[in-house]
Amino acid sequence: MAEDTPQDDKTEEPTTRRLEKAREDGQVLRSQDLTIAVVTSGFIATLYMVGSVLGPQYVDILARSFTFKRHHAFESNQMVVEFGSQVFDVGLVISPLFVIAVILAISGAVALDGFVFSWKTIAPKASKINPISGLARIFGLRALVELFKALMKFSLVAAIGGFYIYLNFGDLVELSRSDIVSAIHGGLSIVLLGALITSFSLVIIAAIDVPYQRFEFFKKLRMTKQEIKDEMKELEGQPEVKQKIKQKQREMAEQRMLQDVPKADVIITNPEHFAIALSYDQNTEDAPKVVAKGKGFIAGKIREIAGEHQIQIFESPVLARAIYFTTEIGAAIPTALYMAVAQVIAYVFSLNEVGLGRGKPTKPKPKVPKELQFDELGQRLLAKT
Repeated sequence: MAEDTPQDDKTEEPTTRRLEKAREDGQVLRSQDLTIAVVTSGFIATLYMVGSVLGPQYVDILARSFTFKRHHAFESNQMVVEFGSQVFDVGLVISPLFVIAVILAISGAVALDGFVFSWKTIAPKASKINPISGLARIFGLRALVELFKALMKFSLVAAIGGFYIYLNFGDLVELSRSDIVSAIHGGLSIVLLGALITSFSLVIIAAIDVPYQRFEFFKKLRMTKQEIKDEMKELEGQPEVKQKIKQKQREMAEQRMLQDVPKADVIITNPEHFAIALSYDQNTEDAPKVVAKGKGFIAGKIREIAGEHQIQIFESPVLARAIYFTTEIGAAIPTALYMAVAQVIAYVFSLNEVGLGRGKPTKPKPKVPKELQFDELGQRLLAKT
């Protein structure tokens, strides 16, 4: 269905999931010109560097192919043996070049988007054997673009090659006056250097083609707004995605909560398992409210932040559990806990005034109604008795 959608309607960049699916289908970013440039330039550069080593070996094999011992002329199968031996020797000489060519071909092919193997790319498709689709590919706009690109490539390569021949025309003429050995060595040197310089035109072509292929690749994978919405619905329906979203939301909520801890007036703790951060403004609030709460690791973070900001910590396991299991973050404490929390708040405010000439107040023992007493698992103690 997505392939039938007009390209003009696909205005959105492909999502990560769309790119992954395309990769599974064997659709990856490739540049034929880049592969040709890597293979041609790399192979010619290898020949230019190791030609002085491999050349004499090949010449020696070629010379031996024109000589044979006298008694071998009367042996009917000797020619086959000699031919097989020479083929094997030639194979040993050129095998490093063959290995290098294969490595260059693979490297050029996978340089942009890595190695991908998919059975879907080799599976038969009706569109590939449809004559109407074939004619559209041959005479379509893309075919004209490819023809123009081919003409430009040929023109660039021919121009650089022709210019190189023009600059070295005198040396080429001079080779005709040299002896055969010098002419061969000089000719090969000029030809290989010219081929190497000319091959760099392929690098220029590849540098132009790669951005173009990248643009065409992402343009082909563009999506409509409806496709993005459908994909989001599909992803959100997966349990693992839902779990990750909830985990991320929980982490963000915890981060925001911890940022509010410095606003607290007191931290009520278990002392280790639970921590509740309360704030109270006598002028604007009717009751203290919970600005942060947590247990385990989060409780430890709340206590740590409280220590950094010199916030009083009050240990009351029963009261800490009561507030934790009955009050949400940002909400005021239950009416039944007013008296207990009021004693804690008054005690903390009194501690803050000790430096003003007042004596240290007596630490209260807040009482929590039995119906609001919980164990560490959140079970009401009243229900157990």
